[in-house]
Amino acid sequence: MQQYNTIKTKHPDALLLFRVGDFYETFGNDAIRAAEILGIVLTHRNNGGDKTELAGFPHHSLNTYLPKLVKAGLRVAICDQLEDPKQTKSIVKRGVTELVTPGVALNDDILNAKSNNFLAAVHFGRNKLGVSFLDISTGEFLTSEGSTEQVDKLLQNFAPNEILVSKTHKKEFLEVFGSQLHSFFLEDWIFQEDYANESLTNHFKTKTLQGFGVQHLQQGIIASGAILHYLSETQHRQLQHINTLQRIPEEEYIWMDRFTIRNLELYQSTNLNAVTLLQVIDKTISPMGGRLLKRWLALPLKNKEKIQQRHYVVSFLKSEETQLQKLQYWIKQMGDLERLISKVATGKINPREVIQLKNSLEAVVPIKHLATESADQALKHIGNQLFSCEALRTKIKEMLNEEAPINIAKGSTIAQGYSQELDELRGLAFSGKDYLDKMLQRETEATGITSLKIASNNVFGYYIEVRNSHKNKVPETWIRKQTLVNAERYITEELKEYEAKILGAEERIYSLEQQLFEQLLVWMQAHIKEVQQNAQLIAQLDCLCGFAQLAKDNSYVLPEMDDSTALEIKDGRHPVIEKQLPLGESYIANDVSLNREDQQIIMITGPNMSGKSAILRQTALIVLLAQMGSFVPAASAKIGVIDKIFTRVGASDNISMGESTFMVEMNETASILNNLSERSLVLLDEIGRGTSTYDGISIAWAISEYLHEHPSKAKTLFATHYHELNEMTNTFERIKNYNVSVKELKDNVLFLRKLVAGGSEHSFGIHVAKMAGMPQQVVQKASKMLKKLEKSHSSEEITEKLQAAQDEMQLSFFNLDDPLLEEIKEEILHLDIDTLTPVEALMKLNEIKRLLSKKKKASS
Repeated sequence: MQQYNTIKTKHPDALLLFRVGDFYETFGNDAIRAAEILGIVLTHRNNGGDKTELAGFPHHSLNTYLPKLVKAGLRVAICDQLEDPKQTKSIVKRGVTELVTPGVALNDDILNAKSNNFLAAVHFGRNKLGVSFLDISTGEFLTSEGSTEQVDKLLQNFAPNEILVSKTHKKEFLEVFGSQLHSFFLEDWIFQEDYANESLTNHFKTKTLQGFGVQHLQQGIIASGAILHYLSETQHRQLQHINTLQRIPEEEYIWMDRFTIRNLELYQSTNLNAVTLLQVIDKTISPMGGRLLKRWLALPLKNKEKIQQRHYVVSFLKSEETQLQKLQYWIKQMGDLERLISKVATGKINPREVIQLKNSLEAVVPIKHLATESADQALKHIGNQLFSCEALRTKIKEMLNEEAPINIAKGSTIAQGYSQELDELRGLAFSGKDYLDKMLQRETEATGITSLKIASNNVFGYYIEVRNSHKNKVPETWIRKQTLVNAERYITEELKEYEAKILGAEERIYSLEQQLFEQLLVWMQAHIKEVQQNAQLIAQLDCLCGFAQLAKDNSYVLPEMDDSTALEIKDGRHPVIEKQLPLGESYIANDVSLNREDQQIIMITGPNMSGKSAILRQTALIVLLAQMGSFVPAASAKIGVIDKIFTRVGASDNISMGESTFMVEMNETASILNNLSERSLVLLDEIGRGTSTYDGISIAWAISEYLHEHPSKAKTLFATHYHELNEMTNTFERIKNYNVSVKELKDNVLFLRKLVAGGSEHSFGIHVAKMAGMPQQVVQKASKMLKKLEKSHSSEEITEKLQAAQDEMQLSFFNLDDPLLEEIKEEILHLDIDTLTPVEALMKLNEIKRLLSKKKKASS
């Protein structure tokens, strides 16, 4: 316990798995937590009167229990015995051999095959933030720096499992990024530029970081240095597979803020059982391809040439079905090349995985041949860059048994014929049956006992068994070892010598096999870069084959990309919704046309449930798919490259952070209006509905006007239930009205889900309530109220109110000197009531109301 307490003091933040004999034990609070998470028995024991909680599991079950602890968000320190208990008479030395955390894991049961397991670090610099991401299981090491919004977006994209932050900036980090991210706070001295530079140059064995193109990213370098420091703290020092540090070139990718990423449900959703875009488009076969597709979706391209290069490959593979099937067949034969070679570097690979690595590399050979012989130049380029890795494959084949076990202790790892010494030892250990048969024959003849038997067990080793009826024939030189009911067991000098020889050979075989396997792993480390390059190229190929398959399966078309700022989609479909429709029901496709000349803003009105939001989302998803390099769900699409996508869709409450729906909505909308560009695509859904009707209409109107008058003339789809906004098309030339059509039946309404020109006058909210199964009396009462409200809010009544207000102003405020009242008086007196539209009247009333309430507050 003294030894345990010393080690626990060094790792107070981790749950300590302490090896005792054949068990991993946990004590005290660790035991209480482990028992709860793992569902194992919690016991107690008294140590000198103190009661200590205790919970443990067999050491061979580590791979079963460790993932559960890490997935529960715990850091786990694995404390092993550092010497053989047989070789020491005192307490066995123990030490932490590995610290597994949510962001630092190599165990397959913790990792998700098609997702990266990123460890991130965020550094708060003077003017900007630095961020770095590392997946120790694949060797990917990335860095960037920028504003809070940029770092926030990257954290959303890369979804790290653990984030390292300086203790000094704990409060700031939690304020900016919230507490839902799994963070770990390090000492401030770790986040120093000199220390980071030293850590990185020592690791990469270089003098500077110029070769990686990151030397100007001062804050990014500090964040990257903190990650390397953390790896050494967690006992991860074999890191040859982390051989480059890449900059994340954000200027090459579409900008999407975190609201957009969340709103479009690209790869995660807050809604239970929701299907994400990634789930629908992921036709990749390999784990490497699955991980890369997620990256492509998070960072869609905005370079037209690069996008078209992907489109050409997808187009070629879609038309060359045989070639596509052959490539997919060979990709299917592969394991996770990236993670297997990382295990070689970290020394965590077992013999069977080395065979799997060799088999995966053998599948690269036909892929290389297919790609280099292809008529497509981009495929040829991929083929030329692939390594055959012949020396590596030959060496593994020569050294390892094809049926190598997972555990080297099981034997038969090294192939027959590779080591003469090993073959001789095996001959000695496994040719024992002939030797024992000859001995048995000899002893039977010498003693005349026909029923003699030679066998062995774990307690006594080898023995000769004699039935009681022949006991009197046993020679005096035999030594009795055990008495049974019907027989006696004996050993002889010859049998003892043979047993010692066999046991010695078995121990030597195990030691020699281990030694040869370790030599192979050291030799393999020279080939890490080649295998990593192969893994990255196969991942690209897998994604492109997946896009071709997606296009074939779902009738997607090749989008036409150009440098214009127009967006023209014919018969566009929502890629996710169309896959969720009941059998036999087809998706209602819609056209969307946006440009900066005459149709910059489309105002979409229509009833709730008619499909306004679906049209908004599908437009963004079609653009994203196109700029990822995929074909798109439409009859045709002409897309002028988009550089930013902004969405404000649905009421995404952020109450947990103390913000109301309306506040969140305004924050998100402000973020959009402050970051517009001429290639932006803006999608706004029901802006202003989080406040009163008049406030909402005023805000929605003002936002639309701002977008129309902004020099960038950003392409915008605006879905709203405020029919008053239809009036805007009369004043603003580039705002056009469209509505999602419905067909009114007797007592019901049929949603046609078709976008047509012109505004809509009704919201059919009561019809929707009726369809949802609302009690009849509620529906009837709502209908009555609606008629009453419509009557009282007629435009004539509003105009009358304004006229009365004008008269009252002239009487009451004519001679007052109050500047605020003077302002209100001027506003009302200069109104031309005859030309005022209802919506303008409502907005004006609302404005006056606010000014008067301000006056009232001031006077009180």
